[in-house]
Amino acid sequence: MDIVEEIRQLKTARKAVILAHNYTRPEVQDVADFTGDSLELARRAAAVEAETIVLCGVYFMAETAAILNPEKTVLIPDPTAGCPMADMITADQLRALKAKHPNAIAVCYVNSTAEVKAECDLCVTSGNAAKVMASVPRDREVIFVPDCHLGEHIMRAEGRTYELWPGYCPIHDRLTAADVAAARAAHPTAPVLVHPECSRAVREAADERLSTGGMCAYAQTCAAGTILVGTEVGILHRLRQENPTKTFVPVSEGIVCADMKKPTLENLAACLKNLSPRVTVPEPVASRARRAIEAMLRVS
Repeated sequence: MDIVEEIRQLKTARKAVILAHNYTRPEVQDVADFTGDSLELARRAAAVEAETIVLCGVYFMAETAAILNPEKTVLIPDPTAGCPMADMITADQLRALKAKHPNAIAVCYVNSTAEVKAECDLCVTSGNAAKVMASVPRDREVIFVPDCHLGEHIMRAEGRTYELWPGYCPIHDRLTAADVAAARAAHPTAPVLVHPECSRAVREAADERLSTGGMCAYAQTCAAGTILVGTEVGILHRLRQENPTKTFVPVSEGIVCADMKKPTLENLAACLKNLSPRVTVPEPVASRARRAIEAMLRVS
């Protein structure tokens, strides 16, 4: 039996659903029941009916699924798949920041630990941040953690100021305005899409600033035959599958997240077979984090 068939049989036996992020390996995306960005995965995790959820992505994503489904078994193929950005702020650091701004609304990007989410009033993703932040009264001070680039992108669009934490995605931070210029020179008629986790210089050099889910939606309606994509290269697999007549070119081949590549067919099969590694979030952290996530889902 090949490994793909083994995964399918194990999935049926475990009454499981496999959720995969857009940045994971192509073969992992192909065996998943659903592939999406952080917002799409959070929505799907909140509505899933399976007894077991396998989250092929990084650890905070599996934590989010566990927070939203405390009665279900949530598995991750490789628990060492982390997020450097999420590790750039701790709950203690956020509490200290909140103490300096006692009347502020604390907002966290979904790329954060459960402990940080538990200290926040709202959670956002790159796909819904603008809509969620528009629901925050303009007379309220805002603390935004941990991604300063996404926070700056939203606050500039809103025309107000947030208290930003100096966190960032090291992968997207590799992308430069020079990379965008070189890609444009090679494909002068192609629109450039970049992720809002990129620096301001890169965002300003692009045509669109979109989550990976937003990129997929844009690609389906864009008239251009070639599209330049400035985010982790794993998204190219889904884009090419959904739009076989269009050409997708990475702005840089070097935008690769090693953590997102840690889920493999082999460790996916093993975690279904062994029902391990399991991800759980203890109380009261889970309940407090759930409030921030559910507040986001209600708005978005």
